[in-house]
Amino acid sequence: MNEAKIDEAVLALLYLGLHDGVRAWKSFDWDATDRLHRRGLISNPATRAKSVVFTEAGLQEAEEACRRLFGTDD
Repeated sequence: MNEAKIDEAVLALLYLGLHDGVRAWKSFDWDATDRLHRRGLISNPATRAKSVVFTEAGLQEAEEACRRLFGTDD
């Protein structure tokens, strides 16, 4: 299993659920969100909050991953 690809996909999917500028619903695999947190891309997912907050770097990387994985070349 390629965890890097899983993490990229989760990050992109988090971006698709973006709200309030930097928040995203955290209904994804706990292992993947923990890795994203350890990489400094999102806030700690192990809280009572139903969403996580993107860091500045995380928001940029998430947008790029979203374009790479789901965008079109038109």
